[in-house]
Amino acid sequence: MCCLITILLLIGPRAAALLWAITDQARWQATFDNLIIPIMGILFLPWTTLAYVAVAAGGVEGIEWVWLIIAFLIDMGSSSGGAYKNRGRLNRGRA
Repeated sequence: MCCLITILLLIGPRAAALLWAITDQARWQATFDNLIIPIMGILFLPWTTLAYVAVAAGGVEGIEWVWLIIAFLIDMGSSSGGAYKNRGRLNRGRA
């Protein structure tokens, strides 16, 4: 069960972003000027990229910043949560 959740957290938002980019190219082209930024965003910060595309059509103002911050925290939590949980295992191996 844990592996399934991990796979969904890692692959799910990337697959959703790719599917959304393929089906709604006009929105992605309106949001980003070049191709490098969305590719890097999908690779490293997929939830933040999805949130930015969702809210950045008319510019990011007001409460939309809250959505971006939440998405960024989810990205940081999904990438660093396992390292914090397993920190004790690394220290035991050195002793």
